Amino acid sequence: MRLEHSTLESQGIHGLLMVTHRPHELALQLPPMSNTEDPHSRWRLTSRYIECAGRPAVPVSGEIHFSRLPRARWEERLRLMKAGGITVVACYVFWIHHEQIEGEVRFDGNLDVAAFVRACVSLGVDVVLRLGPWCHGEVRNGGFPDWVQAAAVEHRTNDPAYLAMVERWFNRLGGELGGLTGADSNVVGIQLENELYDQPGHIAELKRLTRAAGLSAPIWTATAWGGADIPEADVLPVFGGYGDGFWVDADAPWDPTFRQHYFFSHEWDDPGIGADLRGHFSGSDAAPPRSPSSLYPPATCELTGGMATAYQRRPWPKGKDVAAVANNKIGSGSGWQGYYMFTGGMNPSGGLQESQATGYPNDLPVFDYDFHAPIGASGRLAPSFGLLRRQHAFLSAFGDRLAPMPSTLPDQVPAGVEDSATLRWALRSDGQSGFVFITWHQPHLPLQDYPSAQFSLSLGEDTVTFPGKPLAIPAGTIAAWPVNLEIAGVRLRWATASALTLLGPESSPALVLAAEAGIEPQVCLPEGTELEGPVSALGGNTYAIDATQPAALTVKSTEGSLAILVLPAELAEQAWVLDTPRGRELVLSADPLWVGADGLLAGRSQGSPSARRFSTATCQFHDVQVTALVPERARLTLPAELVRAAGPVPASFGSLAGRAAAPTGGAIEELAEVYRLDLTTAAASFDGEGHSELEIMWAGDVARLLVDGRVVADRFWDGSPWVLQAHDAGIRPGSEVLLQILPLPKEANVGVPLEAQRRRDAVDGDLAALDRVELLVWTGWTEQSS
Repeated sequence: MRLEHSTLESQGIHGLLMVTHRPHELALQLPPMSNTEDPHSRWRLTSRYIECAGRPAVPVSGEIHFSRLPRARWEERLRLMKAGGITVVACYVFWIHHEQIEGEVRFDGNLDVAAFVRACVSLGVDVVLRLGPWCHGEVRNGGFPDWVQAAAVEHRTNDPAYLAMVERWFNRLGGELGGLTGADSNVVGIQLENELYDQPGHIAELKRLTRAAGLSAPIWTATAWGGADIPEADVLPVFGGYGDGFWVDADAPWDPTFRQHYFFSHEWDDPGIGADLRGHFSGSDAAPPRSPSSLYPPATCELTGGMATAYQRRPWPKGKDVAAVANNKIGSGSGWQGYYMFTGGMNPSGGLQESQATGYPNDLPVFDYDFHAPIGASGRLAPSFGLLRRQHAFLSAFGDRLAPMPSTLPDQVPAGVEDSATLRWALRSDGQSGFVFITWHQPHLPLQDYPSAQFSLSLGEDTVTFPGKPLAIPAGTIAAWPVNLEIAGVRLRWATASALTLLGPESSPALVLAAEAGIEPQVCLPEGTELEGPVSALGGNTYAIDATQPAALTVKSTEGSLAILVLPAELAEQAWVLDTPRGRELVLSADPLWVGADGLLAGRSQGSPSARRFSTATCQFHDVQVTALVPERARLTLPAELVRAAGPVPASFGSLAGRAAAPTGGAIEELAEVYRLDLTTAAASFDGEGHSELEIMWAGDVARLLVDGRVVADRFWDGSPWVLQAHDAGIRPGSEVLLQILPLPKEANVGVPLEAQRRRDAVDGDLAALDRVELLVWTGWTEQSS
């Protein structure tokens, strides 16, 4: 996975970046699904967009697996997801997690799917159940119990013997979920199967079986990537987009199927997702790409939230790598933003992960399913969380305008995935107003600053050219700039700052813009409009905004007035837009927070809490008054004693289909170096159920954590910190905690990120190191009631 960095040729001044709005080609249609079939009180499909509560909307779904999390963590994770702008929770229901032994079905503890759905209902988020029965999800047998996998049936077909097993399982699910689906429920979607390419009749039969089990939803879906042949009359095609993946070979260059997602495009199919399994099990390539459906809007269920780590290839997507893909999909016309994963977790014990031992081409960790997700397995937020949170706030505030808008690509589009000179941008517009989406970021092969950008938009009889003088677009820019945006009788001709949200009542809202790093925020207003605030006139009714601090502006026209808040780029990264009993609120915090059961803010912080709420009455931020018990020390270094040196490690532990196999537990036990962690100075921090994290910085091949002699966690090294929730790992005062690190041989055929590979190259032999172990003790806090 080593990639050479390319350098752009020097660029001169570019011409105008031009686009002409193109309306929808086909008239609006109402498909039977959710209209005449399974109608719902709130959700309805059209051929252009989804309606929620009678208004066009762009739903935002995030994947979380209830059976990969302790039940005690469900509520906090769901509250964090909602605070991050997730409106729909998507979850696989893994058959193997519930019925490992035929006839012994479990729905207790963290397997209680009905309790999980009820938790979502209580928090006001909708649910998509991904029922499979074959799911994948990096689970053993794709989610089939071993006894199903071993059955003498034609799996994933309409073989009556196979359908009989599925029917029994679906009936058990129907019994558990009785009363939780239907026309007024929060279960708004059901996905059937996953990555099934040539069995449309089987998908239709699964829908019949699901209905017969008493389950229903306004929207039924099936994954459509890889040119899948699915019955569109029965299911909404859903797509994905990953910027990197574990499923290509260890030494493969950055694949075009990954690179394509860093460009705006009206092609939604992706032949890369699932290609390793498709080739491994059937020997077939992807069918020709699917054309967008004329019945439904483009919808996604698996935009990269991060990436799983396989033994042979270990990607680590960074925050902007994730956010860039998401912004491109919005600009390309997405009608539903769906992420996989949004919240990481841990596999149940017992070897329930995907592995070569069960016939799959890749070995996955026994326990670890952190996925580098926006919310990690420990509850730690990744940088992607804040970046996506901003996009979701935009979709919540402006989705009713955006959803019906078609996407138009500019006159000059990149020549291909190798093109790093042509600016990547798109327009979504209704022909009069709209948003310009810009994404000037990609991983692995960094872009240089785009030197000179000026846009010309043809909107009917109107042409909008902006900014007044060309400006540079810094590498890393991910933006959504408004054009002819009208709010409360006031129109913004354009702005070079991203629309973030609207605050206050609909009759007199305040607009919040977020400045971009390295770009001067400017606004242009129609002639005769007045602007007050920290601005300087540039001519032509255009103003530069001093956004070194939050800038409060007032715009007045003959039709009304509008308050505008412009956040500096660094503060925009701390912006949380929350739905509370008091309405939509803007809060600044560098640490996690959410809305508690009492409607007040709550959260956790490193050290003393700091959160500030914006008041539309004063146009200022005010400290949130909180109650918190701050620990004496928020970060402690834990001594680690080497109790056994590593043994000689072979360059390979075997392979399948040319892909390296992971070492067995026995090999790790025999060959790894072993450290004992000294918990003496931190013993009190392990007493109780507060949020404490064990952060391990290490290097090597595979690491495992043992608590009182039992393996509780594992990790394949990719250079990232290994973060574990201490209480969930079973660490208590007096526990013996051992860390095993297996060295990574220089000759091992595994692909790691560039930074990790550089460390690997810097040593002469095998790589094994424990840099430090720290305990982070978080302060839980709640807002004081007034």
